[in-house]
Amino acid sequence: MPPAGGKKKSSSWADTLLVLVSILVCVAFAEGVVRFLNGQPLFAFPLPDPVGSASVKTNDLDKIPLAKGVDPAWFASDPPPLPNRSAPPPGWQALFDRLRTADTINNDFLPNDAFKVWNSAFAGDPCKHRLLKYAPGRLYLYDPPDGQPTPRYRFYPNVTLPDRLVTNQIGWRGKPIENPRGPKTIRIVFAGSSTVVEGHFVPFSYPEFVGHWLNMWAEARHLDVRFEVLNSARESNDSTDIAATIRTEVLPLRPDLVVYYEGGNQFRPESVVDKVPEGKPVRPAGSGAPVSPEWLRTAARYSALAGRIQAAIGLAASDGDGREWPKPDYKIVWPQGLDEQDPDLAYPNLPVSLNVIERDLDRIRADLATVGSDFALSSFAWVVRDGLVVDPIRHKYIIEQLNVGNWPYRYRDLERLVKFENRVFAKYARVHGLPFIDVAGQLPADPDLFIDAVHTSYAGTRLRGWINLQALIPVIEKHLADGSWPRPPGPEQPLPTFTPREIKFSCAAPAQ
Repeated sequence: MPPAGGKKKSSSWADTLLVLVSILVCVAFAEGVVRFLNGQPLFAFPLPDPVGSASVKTNDLDKIPLAKGVDPAWFASDPPPLPNRSAPPPGWQALFDRLRTADTINNDFLPNDAFKVWNSAFAGDPCKHRLLKYAPGRLYLYDPPDGQPTPRYRFYPNVTLPDRLVTNQIGWRGKPIENPRGPKTIRIVFAGSSTVVEGHFVPFSYPEFVGHWLNMWAEARHLDVRFEVLNSARESNDSTDIAATIRTEVLPLRPDLVVYYEGGNQFRPESVVDKVPEGKPVRPAGSGAPVSPEWLRTAARYSALAGRIQAAIGLAASDGDGREWPKPDYKIVWPQGLDEQDPDLAYPNLPVSLNVIERDLDRIRADLATVGSDFALSSFAWVVRDGLVVDPIRHKYIIEQLNVGNWPYRYRDLERLVKFENRVFAKYARVHGLPFIDVAGQLPADPDLFIDAVHTSYAGTRLRGWINLQALIPVIEKHLADGSWPRPPGPEQPLPTFTPREIKFSCAAPAQ
């Protein structure tokens, strides 16, 4: 006979095992739910950045006037999956993951910089370069066709990068380019910086939404045309990089239209400040120091559930109230004789680098004219205003960008300069007869639609695409009506492809 209580002991083990399995199932289910809400892949380790679960409010969406023939139900429709998505090249993911945790990489050289293809004229001797000397002993280079150091880099072509960006034959974000171009294809290229290429981890950039919806519109209208919308942007571009990209990469594609969206990378408030105060940002008590233990911060890179726990601890421990941080006093000196409401485009000392930007816009217009392409300009959206109060945890990066990245400038002065910059863009478009897409005027200044002060959340990205769709359809209809689009096929030029080459090097440890 079994010993007394033996059956009960066996049952106890079974019950314990059942409880443990139940707990693991519940944790796995919760992890899957949180990853879904964050827009993260279920089996990625470590995790990419979250897409975010913020949604567009119905009343905000309803405020955007619809162009003729647009069905509001399209807003929820996603482009089809990219046919060129694949696994990263061998070894790339491991290197990327190692660089994400390395303490030796300078903060200016980011893990995805190791997979960019750098302009050899810009790179020079990597060991003497202020940024590239921090690379992990190897770089990819290309030789610019015009020998100029701009654009500073291109994305590696025909790959899926470890941060999930998918590139086509010429290293642009998105699906393969139609080659040769079809006789009924209308080609639109978006140009800009990080706010156009978007976060590499999000499924689609806003130009990709625009292309998808334009083809739905064409089908609904029974138009015998196809829209190919391409994204030439890359992060850190300024107007000079964008002009060079258009000259060397966009012109060979003979686009029908190029849409420009940028206004943050040359934004220099010191251009109207008498004397910029010295010192550093002063964080409100408790707003900067990590309050969660190291093990939890590490776990948050691999578990979305751990990330939510970390955020909850931060919320409980934070005593920041989401208001503007204290700023030192300074004096704004507005350029003499410059009308703030109706700026003179010829004024020689425009604030926030606008003379340089104007010069580059002139170059872009002239270059596009050589291939018969139209040019459209957009206003640039910021989430900044005097008295802005945001959630100190959910909107952490808005607070950081406005109070650290743009220290010591007050919200009210940033808001004033942003509005002035957009008045210059609007007047430039009006003077030169360009279509103007007023993104800043139509995108709600809702912090939940932004990741930081200028980059939109995925919901905000979708809404920016929707705003662009409504603005572009009247432009397209005009060309369709007069028969100028689609254009008859011109002489085919080769795609501006390139072959990256890898170099390896070893530098002495740079001085910190």
